[in-house]
Amino acid sequence: MKVAVIGKGGREHTICWKIAQSSNVKKVYCIPGNAGTADVAENVVLEDNSFDGIAAFVKENEIDLTVVGPEDPLVEGIVDFFQEKGLNVFGPSKKAAIIEGSKIFMRELLQKYGIPNAEFASFTTAEEALGYLQEKGAPIVVKADGLAAGKGVIVCDTMDEAEAAIKQVMVDKAFGEAGSQVILEEKLIGEEASYLVFTDGKTIKPMVSSQDHKPVFDGDKGPNTGGMGAYSPAPVVTDEVEKKVLETIMKPTVEAMKKEGRKYKGILYCGLMITKDGPKVVEFNCRFGDPETQALLMRLESDLAPILQACMDGTLAEQEVKWSKKAACCVVMASGGYPEKYEKGKEIAGLEEANSLPETVVFHAGTSNADGKVVTAGGRVLGVTSLGATINESIGNAYKAVEKISFEGAQYRKDIGQKALNR
Repeated sequence: MKVAVIGKGGREHTICWKIAQSSNVKKVYCIPGNAGTADVAENVVLEDNSFDGIAAFVKENEIDLTVVGPEDPLVEGIVDFFQEKGLNVFGPSKKAAIIEGSKIFMRELLQKYGIPNAEFASFTTAEEALGYLQEKGAPIVVKADGLAAGKGVIVCDTMDEAEAAIKQVMVDKAFGEAGSQVILEEKLIGEEASYLVFTDGKTIKPMVSSQDHKPVFDGDKGPNTGGMGAYSPAPVVTDEVEKKVLETIMKPTVEAMKKEGRKYKGILYCGLMITKDGPKVVEFNCRFGDPETQALLMRLESDLAPILQACMDGTLAEQEVKWSKKAACCVVMASGGYPEKYEKGKEIAGLEEANSLPETVVFHAGTSNADGKVVTAGGRVLGVTSLGATINESIGNAYKAVEKISFEGAQYRKDIGQKALNR
């Protein structure tokens, strides 16, 4: 079969890399891809990058399955658009992708169905939000309702921070229209973890646990990013916790979406806080996480393509999903200045040396080819990912690979996986 993957980040490079290993797949395209996807797929930069333009390319090239990587096209309804044209596509419908597209929808759904949730309230004006803040006090979490590339969440420990965050989102429109409504949530206390499942709307096949690192600096300091690294498994998700997550969160959510007439097919990603009262939902995403995907798919032993197809066909119960007992660690190397302003076009050295290390793959995120050289082209540049017999070993292997790579202004966290070691 021929497969196309839509997107250009680290998640999409990882998906292309995994799908290219499938014995059923003879050709992989990445639309538009990056310098890394070019090694495992054919990059396709379309002049017309609209749904129409992508669908026309898919039809013309007789592509059997299109996998949508990022959240934006899913929330905008690309799956419905493809299906109306009779094209085979992987991902949730527009009605289902709202679970990520609107944080207010997500919180209200959880509240309605009694799924472990944070206390919250939503507002359409800054005045109302500030009034509620005076009533509740800090710490509190301020979130833009819509999509903001993983950056529309501001954790505020003081009243001053919270007031500034409400102004930033609602008055200064730092996240554009995503901030036309705001949600204020209690700050959940505990340790975060990521838990993803494959689902066809009936059956759920869990992935192994992982943990993302959102703040830009060591020790979880500094502003939130799209993610500075991840590891799998996350020891905080014990067998007992995992059972609770499946029984009280994942299964009821898939069921709730079905009852709401929003049958959910695809990847359902839950950002969890493991609190003293058990696991609670921080967020839901409608796709693979980034950089969790790099750690997770390194551990997936099964062929990914038929699993994705089964999610859409409703035959997931028949699929075996096997995971390696090894641990994986992904360290993100980012541009200097990220997540604020950063420069592009910096030449990257040492990629071959890093990729030649055992059980290591350097997944590209913000990269491109320029005059035969690989250069930086985004905030998060690379996801350097290694396996190991233990988490400690996988972390050591990943950092050995990081040391081989250099580009001007490169920054990365030195403590990815430290929470696992502390346990």
